[in-house]
Amino acid sequence: MFNLSTSKEPARIWNTSLNRDFGKRRSELCKAKDIQSEWYKRWCAELSEKPGFHRKQWEFMYVAQALWERGCLAPGKSGLVFAAGTEPLPALFAKHGCRILATDIFPELGIEKGWNNGQLCFGAEQLNTRGLCPDEQFKELVSYKAVDMRAIPDTLTDFDFNWSSCSFEHLGTIGLGCRFLKDQLKTLKPGGWAVHTTEYNVSSNDETQDNNDTVIYRQRDVDMIVAELRAEGHFVEELDYSIGGLPEDFKVDVHPHLQDVHLKLQVDKYVVTSIGLIIRKKD
Repeated sequence: MFNLSTSKEPARIWNTSLNRDFGKRRSELCKAKDIQSEWYKRWCAELSEKPGFHRKQWEFMYVAQALWERGCLAPGKSGLVFAAGTEPLPALFAKHGCRILATDIFPELGIEKGWNNGQLCFGAEQLNTRGLCPDEQFKELVSYKAVDMRAIPDTLTDFDFNWSSCSFEHLGTIGLGCRFLKDQLKTLKPGGWAVHTTEYNVSSNDETQDNNDTVIYRQRDVDMIVAELRAEGHFVEELDYSIGGLPEDFKVDVHPHLQDVHLKLQVDKYVVTSIGLIIRKKD
């Protein structure tokens, strides 16, 4: 593990002046202070997990909190998840009374990509293995459909919210991921909310990994797609690119990525973390 505090990157990349708690979630980077917050502990308790400094856990808690703050997690609300895999959020949201459609890549394509080691969803029955939602309630409220995120069916419409956890960076290029962020809005009702997390390049706003099985978004890529969404009349929560100010925020988990602190990790020559984007479809 190495330490970000020794980096020679420009000061704007490492700025921590925005590392304050404004209450509601913004479009922001994964930070250690979140793991210590009451909202984070609350969702960990609901998922029967112990809070830990791991960005993948952060993604689930961030999505849940962002949707809950915006009134999405309530009886009668409908939600759509892209690239569900075997994540626990469909069952958690069904427990809160939401009707959920879980989607994932077509099985043959997922297996071809090597995602058949517990990473693919083959049916709704895989999504309540923790018993988070009573069985009858889960069966009533959660369904499954194979969906290619690059070609979202026109029949998927009128959802109150949707989400994905570090998924659209696997679509092949940065451009395809940006197109997804626009296309996914057609699944929502006017005024509906979308919360999506993805890979973020902490170490560079110039070089990055593109045209790959996993691409890494830079600040300039995020700024570009957010500007386009806003220009089309959609709302995107304020962007906070601060990396945090606690010791855990400056540690980088290097290959084979087995460190206890995994908020940031090394991918090839880049330092990567997770970023969450909160979008509201125009009315």
